[in-house]
Amino acid sequence: MAIRSRPKQATQADVARAAGVSRTTVSYVLSNDESVSIPDETRERVRGVIRALDYTPNRAAQRLRAQKTYTIAGIIEDITNPFHPALERGIQDVAEQHGYDLIMYNTDADPAKERKALDAALRNRVDGVIGSFSAIGMDDFAPLLAAEIPMVWLTGQAPLRSIDGLDVVYVDNVLAAHAAVSYLVGKGHARIAMLAGRGHPQQDRLIGYRQALEDHGITFRDDYVQGQRFSIDEGRRAMQVLLALEPRPTAVFGASDLLAVGAILAIKEVDLRIPEDIAVVGFDNVLVAEVVSPPLTTIAQHQADLGHRCGELLFERIRGLAPDEGRAVEMPFELVIRDSA
Repeated sequence: MAIRSRPKQATQADVARAAGVSRTTVSYVLSNDESVSIPDETRERVRGVIRALDYTPNRAAQRLRAQKTYTIAGIIEDITNPFHPALERGIQDVAEQHGYDLIMYNTDADPAKERKALDAALRNRVDGVIGSFSAIGMDDFAPLLAAEIPMVWLTGQAPLRSIDGLDVVYVDNVLAAHAAVSYLVGKGHARIAMLAGRGHPQQDRLIGYRQALEDHGITFRDDYVQGQRFSIDEGRRAMQVLLALEPRPTAVFGASDLLAVGAILAIKEVDLRIPEDIAVVGFDNVLVAEVVSPPLTTIAQHQADLGHRCGELLFERIRGLAPDEGRAVEMPFELVIRDSA
């Protein structure tokens, strides 16, 4: 019986020969390295040969030659929170453009798991990290940065100081929460409660909530702040507590859309009207904000754009195109007005 031999796989040398370029040029094209001046026509010719030969790079050999893993890590607090998929997609799109793989770590907003994810990224010698954290901060990033692994931190406030190798992308959560609460004040509300979560986002949004009340001459009440985590169930439970208070709030600001959707469910259960009896505003503008009834007024953070910008900053640093000192990039937010307030 004749044994059919496996067809020979094309090599990088085969691509270079067929395209009439050097193997170095093929390597630059494969890595999407635009810091090297290669004519667009040459890049397209090389890519055409790669497709024609069905060439697949030998990633293990690339790693040995370049002392890189061609892998970056993304660290998020809660993979079940609909805020994160669009963020992850934005990061992944940039990683793929540069020929990199993306590993995602979920931490459940647990500080021990957040540190464990950073340790795993360090042990695996990823080429860079993008992280959103609930409980840890700059001091915890030191081992990673000491190993010269660049990092982008997605957070809710501008950093108090700059650290070499660490870039920060942020939406001003204090200002965004202030805008949401001020909108409710503008609609005539003075008894405004807040559904809070935990960790860095909750802290910043609570500061914005309190500042807005103070700026509009409204007294802060401790019992008007309820909630412990970002979930629909928690929003419903916390709203039930608020509904039992006297006087009852006429408006509620949710530190996440999940909390706000839970509040809507609790309000409907007692046959109150939204927004006539109680107005509701959320934060994040995830998909559920559009489909819940009534549609939710909320703060949009444009998660895909956030992920894309984080990826751009990280790869500028990986490719040596960034300054040594850390950069801070503020991203915009938007108050999206719908029928709930």
